[in-house]
Amino acid sequence: MKPLGPIPSGYALIDGELAVDGRKASALVAEAGSTPLFVYSAQHICRRVAELREAIPSRLALHYAVKANPFRPVLQLMDGLVDGFDIASGGELAQVQAAGLAADRVSFAGPGKREIELEAAILAGVTLNLESAGEADRAMAIADRLGVTPRLAIRVNPDFDLKGSGMKMGGGAKPFGVDADRVPELARRIIASGAEWRGFHIFAGSQSLDSDAVSETQRQALHLAARLAAESGVALPHCNLGGGLGIPYFAGDKPVDLRAIGAKLAEQFAQLPDALTNTRFCLEMGRYLVGEAGVYLTRVVDRKESHGEVFLVVDGGLHHQLAASGNFGTVVRRNYPVAIASRFDAPVEEEASVVGCLCTPLDRLAEKGGFPRADVGDLIAVFCAGAYGASASPAQFLGHGPAAEMLV
Repeated sequence: MKPLGPIPSGYALIDGELAVDGRKASALVAEAGSTPLFVYSAQHICRRVAELREAIPSRLALHYAVKANPFRPVLQLMDGLVDGFDIASGGELAQVQAAGLAADRVSFAGPGKREIELEAAILAGVTLNLESAGEADRAMAIADRLGVTPRLAIRVNPDFDLKGSGMKMGGGAKPFGVDADRVPELARRIIASGAEWRGFHIFAGSQSLDSDAVSETQRQALHLAARLAAESGVALPHCNLGGGLGIPYFAGDKPVDLRAIGAKLAEQFAQLPDALTNTRFCLEMGRYLVGEAGVYLTRVVDRKESHGEVFLVVDGGLHHQLAASGNFGTVVRRNYPVAIASRFDAPVEEEASVVGCLCTPLDRLAEKGGFPRADVGDLIAVFCAGAYGASASPAQFLGHGPAAEMLV
């Protein structure tokens, strides 16, 4: 058997079933009316934010990366929990506006921003994290045409990356951000234009479970921010230090040591150079806040055997959970945490593969895992589904359409 990933803490058992925030999986599906279904736990999200706030220095603001999960009820819940929001497209700008979030709490990063996106962001009062000198020129020209003072920051491509991260966003040649040695001149030019100077965005990587690596990256980001501020010759009002904290997906993964990261940040803040004395700092978190709060529920529609192997065929699949299928940046496919939700407390009885309803061999949610016996009608739960699930998967593939979503 191939090992399954670790089921996150905070999930309960009621009458032999998986329960989310005190409600059985079958009841949640009945309320939704069908499967597949994403369920997001408000209690889990609130608890994670509180744990993070307790561990990090009070000086640090907390931003939510909308790309992780833009479901409107999740955004509205986050509105009362975090200090700001980070978006990566004009579409996400429309989503935060539809959710009623204040635009002056929003920053916009991402390469390749179109003219229509820049204009919408400038008119709304969103902070633009500029990815290049060319994007800066376009933004300033649009603001001049509109007669609006834009809020501009620079996304820095640092000379380092986050060691051990699942996705490296800095170091060397990258499509993201302005190379560090070019930042001071661009900062001076932005300020000379009359724009509202908003500082730096330094994001070196994401999905790291190595607390020492995260702390070292944060230390380097603070030193880089101080150096670039000094070379720019202007005060640094704000600095987004990025995120980087990962969650355990696979067997053997261990959670990051949040308290150790917070303690080292406190030490670093106690030794800040004069250039950063009045700088406001934030961490940008997405997956870490919502990833473990989500469960994807899908129903077994067929049980079959082929050449001695058991296949549990479900009504969901990679079109909703691309990452769990191993097709979202994973080099070697490993099993996410998956369980038979209908028999959550039953012992392992067999080796089985959970496969989706798409006509492709890539559509596997669990491969040769150990499960209690499951039959047609049973519910299967895929955990760690709160981030990069519904919005990061090809929901329209083969015409199946999106899954239902609910926040409980």
